[in-house]
Amino acid sequence: MTDFATYSRSGPVGTIVIDDGKANVMSLGMLNALHAAFDQAEKDKSVVILKARGKHFSGGFDLNVFAKGSAEDQYLMVKAGAELALRILSFPTPVVTACQGNAYPMGAFLIMSSDHRIAAEGDYRIGMNEVAIGLTVPRFAIEIARQRLTPAYFSRAVMTGEMFGPTEAVTAGFFDRVVPVAALERRAEETAQALATLNMAAHAATKARARGAAIKMIRAMIDEDITPQYGEDRVAGRASA
Repeated sequence: MTDFATYSRSGPVGTIVIDDGKANVMSLGMLNALHAAFDQAEKDKSVVILKARGKHFSGGFDLNVFAKGSAEDQYLMVKAGAELALRILSFPTPVVTACQGNAYPMGAFLIMSSDHRIAAEGDYRIGMNEVAIGLTVPRFAIEIARQRLTPAYFSRAVMTGEMFGPTEAVTAGFFDRVVPVAALERRAEETAQALATLNMAAHAATKARARGAAIKMIRAMIDEDITPQYGEDRVAGRASA
């Protein structure tokens, strides 16, 4: 685990903090650090709080890799991101996400995959703006969004790349509630402590039943779509553009 993401535990709650000192971009290094943090949380059987420091919850995938990275770099980054989102969607204990700032696509995917999502009030945006910057939304991300967004907002978020402020994002389905900035960490902790009283075997089994079909579909999409050939195709497309 690197300093991109840190894990700490207090009783039944494990807290994972995203912090690269900048925009919290989902580079391969960041994603590997987050996987390592979730490895420890799963080993500890902790209820997880996922939060970030700084102005941004996450700036999304590293666009420099898309613009200049090798085929392998692109494949490994997108694969790690897709696997992390699916991991959170199917995590055996509850995952609470506390969002304090901008959440661009890969960050939004992690939020949507979480079980309880709390947003701070503020002038920031969350969404899936791929089509606005020339990227096609991955199938795995579309299916995650379909699980959490309301139908009308699903179309607006996925196909028009519209970004939303925190209050409207609750209506859209990105978040479950909005709280004052000063209350964000306390509310996340209270929520996690309440969820820690659940029977975790029953929680995991019910989550598997409720999301099983979607998890199976997303698993297949990742395996089919995000292969080394994915990186090769992106580099070839970049060269011909």
